[in-house]
Amino acid sequence: MKAFLARAVMLIIGIILLIQLWIFSSLVWWRTQPVETTMFMRWDYLTDFKPIQQDWRNYDDISDNFKHAILAAEDAKFIHHHGFDWAGIQFALERNNEKGEVVAGGSTISQQLAKNLFLYNQRSFIRKGQEAVATWMMERMWSKRRILEVYMNSVEFGQNIYGVEAAAQFYYGKSSKSLTREQAAFLAALLPNPKYYQDHRNDHKLQFRKRVILRYMNSTQIPQ
Repeated sequence: MKAFLARAVMLIIGIILLIQLWIFSSLVWWRTQPVETTMFMRWDYLTDFKPIQQDWRNYDDISDNFKHAILAAEDAKFIHHHGFDWAGIQFALERNNEKGEVVAGGSTISQQLAKNLFLYNQRSFIRKGQEAVATWMMERMWSKRRILEVYMNSVEFGQNIYGVEAAAQFYYGKSSKSLTREQAAFLAALLPNPKYYQDHRNDHKLQFRKRVILRYMNSTQIPQ
């Protein structure tokens, strides 16, 4: 029995180490290569087998309006933290505890990207732990500019719509390079629930979030 347990423990440790090696090698490759698929995209495809809409754009080919908008919406301290916004996490925990349900999230763009690239959406301590490890690796291997570039190209904007270029084409029929402030704020406002807002574009929560983003987007600092 002891020998069986020892082998089981060694097997689990081996699997964990293999996962970390896969994440590390992927981050090394993606330091310079476009990210054309993520774990989230794969899960999305397997739900309906419809093609994923995604078109990679380099950092300088995406409107600065959108960069400011996405930081105002998701992570205003992005340029200053090292992957984790501890004050934001504490605030989210207090809000959720007060409401008795999850009403706020404290995840940074780096954490969200780690989850999108390698993990899945269900909440669990195991997933959050692995997300933290992947975030820690990413922040030490990639520049802030690269993290934001990959995030903008891989985040979800609707059913099978990933990346700001595909979103700009779907919602506005134009390139992400030419997004206006209003358009950029709208796309950034979609992110908490893009599949729902895709069909409810006049939702009052969405419109309120858009107005808040417009108010604060010029005060954000983007990587150069």
